[in-house]
Amino acid sequence: MANINVNRNVTDAFYRYKMPRLIAKVEGKGNGIKTVIANMTEIAKALSRPPTYPTKYFGCELGAQTNFDPKNDRYIVNGAHDSSKLQDLLDGFIRKFVLCPECENPETNLVVLSKKNMITQRCIACGYQGNIDMRHKLTTFILKNPPEPDPMTSTTTTTSVPTPGKKGNKRSRGKETTTDSGNGDTGTVENNLEISRCQAEQHIRHNDSDDDWGEDTSDAAVKARMEALSGAAKTLTITDDLEKSPQERVDMFYSFVKQRKVAGELTGAEQEKGIVIEAERLEIKDKAPLVLAELLYDVNILQQIKQYRSLFCRLTSDDPKAQRYLLGAFEQLVGIVHPEALMPKIPHILKAFYEFDIVDEAVLIEWDDMPSRKYMSKEVTKEISKEIHMKAAPFIKWLKEADEESSEDDENTAASVEYETGSSVIMASAPAVSNGGSSMEATSKQAESDTEDVDIDAI
Repeated sequence: MANINVNRNVTDAFYRYKMPRLIAKVEGKGNGIKTVIANMTEIAKALSRPPTYPTKYFGCELGAQTNFDPKNDRYIVNGAHDSSKLQDLLDGFIRKFVLCPECENPETNLVVLSKKNMITQRCIACGYQGNIDMRHKLTTFILKNPPEPDPMTSTTTTTSVPTPGKKGNKRSRGKETTTDSGNGDTGTVENNLEISRCQAEQHIRHNDSDDDWGEDTSDAAVKARMEALSGAAKTLTITDDLEKSPQERVDMFYSFVKQRKVAGELTGAEQEKGIVIEAERLEIKDKAPLVLAELLYDVNILQQIKQYRSLFCRLTSDDPKAQRYLLGAFEQLVGIVHPEALMPKIPHILKAFYEFDIVDEAVLIEWDDMPSRKYMSKEVTKEISKEIHMKAAPFIKWLKEADEESSEDDENTAASVEYETGSSVIMASAPAVSNGGSSMEATSKQAESDTEDVDIDAI
């Protein structure tokens, strides 16, 4: 199943937030025709939202009834609707209820404040917190069906939970499958109203109280406490991260650097040291240049190589594997993301990597002689890789010739020094027979004078 960017306005192939492309199937005929979103559960999981939300959003936008059957994984919109139309509507849902208004990052959570009749959106990435526009009909549905507890987990039976000072309320049992009218006024899946009310009150108490933040166990509070710890304490405290897969740790490092980028904390010795420490803590230092290249390089890569030289050197110095991962990211950037703008500049980009000591000469030559799929993206095909190496050929040729010329110059210099040394010995010994010590002293002074005039740089 093909994946697409969650924010389809972003064309970056490195964009890490993906979701499945929506699949819609039209069933029935006549007045009973309906559209089933076959993969709504997978889409909702990628968006971190209950699958009922986007389905209900379709109903609000199309003025159609919606049916939910979480037990059988069926999410239905009445009428015949094609996949492309629903995909465009899904973009509207993502803009209104998923993406952060500040950083456009989909790492947001919705918090329902039922007493205030408001829905708050909080961004884990940049820390943004604000209210959702309550004019859309979907907000009425969200208020009645808050994201916690998950509607998918409470479809058959409910349990009474008493509030302080009150007896538990009795609730009637409902059907597993319910029908909505599309106007946002009716419920979809049976929810525990008492639990929702308690959770909303807890959120309000948390926002209005002056309790010690150290007692908060939310993700944001834990993250704030970890930021206050020293690097050594972080290493000792966070141990479960290393139990995650390499890809999950790379994703964690991506989020870490993304936050630093948004906060403008990428340059400077302390900031760079913190990034390197995080890469070492997650044990992905060799793959760190791949992540940095994705976040920091674009069509202006020639200027950015110079701008972020110090940071990349900290990660690639004396590490051929890290350098190869960087070259893999370079192939993705010039071959997939910005081919028209950067293909002609390939020799200049490689020369910049070489001149700023980010990638060693030996690694560049090995990269050209033995291309490896291990370090490059699957999207870089053989044809694209071949074209990149053809464009890089003039630089690689210059690099090899410069290396050969340097070796010849070293050999010639060594031979010249040996010959000159031998001549000075002969000149010093021959006059010594007839002129004694005075000739020796003159020859010695002449040798000292010649030594002072030697230009080491010219050699």
